[in-house]
Amino acid sequence: MTPFQVVLGVLVGFLAGIGSGLFGVGGGIVTTPAVNVLLGGTAIEAIATPLPVIFPTSLVGAWTYWRAGELSLRAAGWAALAGIPGAILGALSTEYVNAHLLLFATAVLLAWTAVQVIRGRQPRVPWEKGATPGWKYAGVGAVAGYVSGLLGVGGGIVMVPAFTVLIGMPLKRALGTSLVTIAALVVPGTLVHWWLGNIDWAIFLVLVAGVVPGARIGARIALGTQERSLRLTVGLFLLAIALLYGARELGALLQARG
Repeated sequence: MTPFQVVLGVLVGFLAGIGSGLFGVGGGIVTTPAVNVLLGGTAIEAIATPLPVIFPTSLVGAWTYWRAGELSLRAAGWAALAGIPGAILGALSTEYVNAHLLLFATAVLLAWTAVQVIRGRQPRVPWEKGATPGWKYAGVGAVAGYVSGLLGVGGGIVMVPAFTVLIGMPLKRALGTSLVTIAALVVPGTLVHWWLGNIDWAIFLVLVAGVVPGARIGARIALGTQERSLRLTVGLFLLAIALLYGARELGALLQARG
């Protein structure tokens, strides 16, 4: 890596970390294209290298939420318990599942839940600490894990709206819980890609130098934001991701048919 790429990598990591802490996601949405386009990584390194970066990013953000009392270890435990085998299954499914079709369907669902987040929709049964059955968290974790393993993302784009809209968890607690669960979900993929030699550890170190302080800043911004404003910000972010993915994958599907 050139000195310019090192500086650029730290900046990319910093921005990804802020997004991770603020929106409860892993940050791969930013780091994956950056590794390939800006930092000189190959296509497979762009998929693999962000995975170990997500681990410290998520833990730093989750720790910040935990210190503020906005993290449910019980929910995270159930979600991770089902999410880890889901991630393995998702990774194994990459050769058999039409990822474009699945991602388009995910984008449609994400767009709907993003609108519900913005509206502040709550489920019929109000959320209470310790009262939600563990299987509900496990169901969310299983789906998020599968999507994570199949698409190489952290899974937060699934967990945050699901925890908030379907289960009724307060948004800040959902963000913190999503982050600590993501840290567990990326472990299987990281180990596999490490064994295959697909991770560029130099790029990893450069990105981590930026994501660690960025994740803490992003989480602190979210914690200091009023619930309504945070819902609007997170909802618009998720909606933008849904529209971007949906348009891209619909184009890929139409091109394949033509």
